Amino acid sequence: MAGYDIIGDIHGCANTLQRLLDQMGYRKVNGVYRHPKRQAIFIGDIIDRGPRIREALHLVRDMVEHGAARIVMGNHEYNALGYCTRARPGSGKQFLREHNPRHDRLIKETLEQFDAYPHEWNEFLEWFYTIPLFIDDEDFRVVHACWDQDLIDKFRQSQGGACIDEDFLHASAAIESFAGQVMDTLLRGTDLRLPEGMSITGKDGYVREFFRTKFWADDPKTYADVVFQPDPLPPEVARIELTDAEYRQLITYPLDAPPVFVGHYWMDGKPAPLKANVACIDYSAVKYGKLVAYRMDDEDVLSKDKFVWVDVDRPEQPDYPTSEDSVAR
Repeated sequence: MAGYDIIGDIHGCANTLQRLLDQMGYRKVNGVYRHPKRQAIFIGDIIDRGPRIREALHLVRDMVEHGAARIVMGNHEYNALGYCTRARPGSGKQFLREHNPRHDRLIKETLEQFDAYPHEWNEFLEWFYTIPLFIDDEDFRVVHACWDQDLIDKFRQSQGGACIDEDFLHASAAIESFAGQVMDTLLRGTDLRLPEGMSITGKDGYVREFFRTKFWADDPKTYADVVFQPDPLPPEVARIELTDAEYRQLITYPLDAPPVFVGHYWMDGKPAPLKANVACIDYSAVKYGKLVAYRMDDEDVLSKDKFVWVDVDRPEQPDYPTSEDSVAR
């Protein structure tokens, strides 16, 4: 391949994905999108929230199975496996991922869109096990939320590769376990606990006692230096200085490491690298943001000029609240 096109979180925006692929020179050959010289890499989170989840899954899986693309697992694919997998007897749970109102709401659109295709949904759940947690090529790396070299090395030693199996899925239901830490860190990111008695309420109404942190911060001093999430910290919290214990919890990503790409974090604004060798390519497509790709060749330093995207505009007609109205940029 002459290059790679790393594509952000799709969340069921199949029409928008087709427009982005068209814009980058991919064309359907025997029903599968292909590029004559390049390969697409999907950052995960193909499912949930959007209007065309089933179509997006078929498009992506077809590309992967025919060598036109690769993919890493997102937290939503992992969540789906847990939600649909029964817990083992004696665990005290019915499913690995609890069926509570919040979890029900997150997977609602996916299950509804596959309601008439249960056999297909079961096939996709099996396919999720074949999706690696990370890609570690010589020139670049891809992971859904956080590159933790120590955890990745230990995972490779224990699993013999980059994929999970059903035993690992069951083990990961205990968040304090090694499996739980691998899935939480690589697919959701790192976090710090807020000071005692303090919490923040996100835009989704969910009350959190933790905040998500960067895994690449250089010499941070305060919470503001490490926070990385859509919901900002209140100013009085952002000014709090990191303790020695908190500093030791942080992960660093050295500047001499290969460029790494993540999704997950609901960025906004004009796409640009977060650091010379770190880029987030999730720009909230399903929330009428952008579906973004980075066109990676052999560069060591990432450039804002290598980002391409499709803007997702709100539909003008209120009769179609879930349609995708996209404009290529």
